[in-house]
Amino acid sequence: MTAIYGTGINFVKTTTGEGVFLPAEYQNTPPRRALVTGAAGGLGREVAIQLARRGCVVAVADINGEGLAETIRQIGETGAEGESIVSDFTGEGAPEAAVDKVVARWGGIDILVNNAGYGVIEPFLDATFRAWTRTLALNVTALAMACKAAGRVMREQRSGRIINITSPGSRMALPDYTAYTASKAGVDSITRAAAVALAPYGVLVNSLAPGMMDTEMQRSTEVDLARANGRDDLQAFLDERTRRIPLGRRAEIAEVAEAVVWLCLDAPKYMTAERLNMSGGLDKD
Repeated sequence: MTAIYGTGINFVKTTTGEGVFLPAEYQNTPPRRALVTGAAGGLGREVAIQLARRGCVVAVADINGEGLAETIRQIGETGAEGESIVSDFTGEGAPEAAVDKVVARWGGIDILVNNAGYGVIEPFLDATFRAWTRTLALNVTALAMACKAAGRVMREQRSGRIINITSPGSRMALPDYTAYTASKAGVDSITRAAAVALAPYGVLVNSLAPGMMDTEMQRSTEVDLARANGRDDLQAFLDERTRRIPLGRRAEIAEVAEAVVWLCLDAPKYMTAERLNMSGGLDKD
């Protein structure tokens, strides 16, 4: 057997198929049941695939059906089961319906990763109602409803883990990105409140704040940010922003996903209401 992720994790046969990496302590237990939102690409896809490699069955949700199909294909390559949920989480009842679908297929839900997000560059004094409404609808309201729906199931199970993706920007003054940073401050608040509400039932709620990484949303944001600041040389602008990071580089999607998966599966059972920074030293506690 080939060991990965450190001691005790091996390439084994599991109930979800062959070719799945599973920690030794989970080899004789049913697979963890996970829902990952915003999983049509980028960080969400990588988290879903890494969870599948660790022996989880994984439902993935996104508005982008084509991207989800590719995520499901890659989950299948690990030997794990996957479920595709094409949904706009800003619709009333959509997050709850996604959780219901996971429960209907696998009998419960053990992991929720709220990764779906939206943001646009708009100077604060030119902010539009449409952008504010869309940003808060997905990043705050939909996330809260997903936490609520999964939390109710986990309360009955008396176990479960919820991980919310926040941002270093939630604690920064960024006048070109105010709706997004305000929404992520909301994520921080919801994480703390949900953690306290669910703690009596053994359910852990934490968040992770990734810094700059190479995702479609990050690239689009930085193109718009460069334009808003009158910067014509995009590469010079990107290099300048990268130099602000103490580690001197941007995060790789896979290493950020590893941290999310650690919170899902390996973090201590006494750890809840915590915010894990992964920004290369840009955001400091």
